[in-house]
Amino acid sequence: MAATLARKMYRTLEPYHALIYFTPRATEAYAALGITGQDGYFASRAAALGPVPAEVVIATFYNFAPDLVRHAIPAAWDVAPPAALVDARLGAADAALREILGGEAIASAEMRAAADLARRATEACTPEGRPLYAAHAALPWAEAAHLVLWQAITLLREFRGDGHIAALVVEGIDGCEALLTHAGAGDSALPVPLLRASRAWSDDAWDAARARLRDRGWLDGDDRLTPEGAAVRRRVEDITDERAMAPWRHIGEDAADRLRSTVRTWSRAIVSSGAFG
Repeated sequence: MAATLARKMYRTLEPYHALIYFTPRATEAYAALGITGQDGYFASRAAALGPVPAEVVIATFYNFAPDLVRHAIPAAWDVAPPAALVDARLGAADAALREILGGEAIASAEMRAAADLARRATEACTPEGRPLYAAHAALPWAEAAHLVLWQAITLLREFRGDGHIAALVVEGIDGCEALLTHAGAGDSALPVPLLRASRAWSDDAWDAARARLRDRGWLDGDDRLTPEGAAVRRRVEDITDERAMAPWRHIGEDAADRLRSTVRTWSRAIVSSGAFG
């Protein structure tokens, strides 16, 4: 079974999870608790870890400027307990999915089958070295199938993400450098200025990271990856894919293909809805 299957699964399943970062239902839910703006993103995604200090979120989220994280954490825990944020996030996912997919899809046999398959895939995920995955895996499962599917995809993407960070660490690529290598490959879904601004790295930090990558011979004068830099990035991505394969080996390629085929329709509906801006 080729490790590229892991990347195909991620790309198809990701919108079903990632709507939580763009839907106004989430913004409203966190604001009702007293947490607004980008602070809601950090607090809600990190809430499964408990009332941790900013350093833990900096470590597990990786490519955000530390001061941006420190603006939200730990102050958020004084406004709302992590458990309330976990509940608000799940409730926002519920509302957004119902709004976009409609009652027929939510209640369908296909939804139940997809939820069962995705949850079964998570049985192969292990917590060792995967802190953000482990925190979310410790949360109780919802009862409704569309939320079980959302939770399972959340676990699968955090499992993959933790492995990606491990690969970056092994290659000696820090958070800001990771963004530059991503942008330098020319395949970023976000324009570079938006990618940079959303992670809030200062001009000095961005310039210093650029200089380090050029010194290594990984980035050229136009901020494009050199052949050596492209080889490093490819190695990171290959390791990420390989270390994310356990769930798909567990359920088998045929079942993985069925899951991808089923969720693809809903992911496309989510993207088409404008939920991603």
